[in-house]
Amino acid sequence: MAKKKQKTRKPKFEIEYADEVFGHLEVIEAKFHRTIEEAIFEQLSYTPIAETRNRKLLDQPAPFEATWEIRFGLQNEFRAFYEVDEAEKIVYVLAIGVKDGNRLIVGGEEYET
Repeated sequence: MAKKKQKTRKPKFEIEYADEVFGHLEVIEAKFHRTIEEAIFEQLSYTPIAETRNRKLLDQPAPFEATWEIRFGLQNEFRAFYEVDEAEKIVYVLAIGVKDGNRLIVGGEEYET
């Protein structure tokens, strides 16, 4: 019996990171970097503009001039702020931070949420 060839789903959206994001990651423990990268890829490569329980359109003005925020991690402790260019099919990740209670820490700085 012949095996069926599995199709691999090609991402609809390319993900680009702002240069500042690499500085944001420097203050997050390295053991979380893979989790962050995988969550962003899984959540934003296919449906970055579909609102969900953990993905929402932001009220403007918003931090980092982002229009979207996604929450992820074991206890949703991470936040990524992003912009979507639907015509070009690109997601621009503008900031990545850690939510600690009512505080949002991005690159070692606290921001209002």
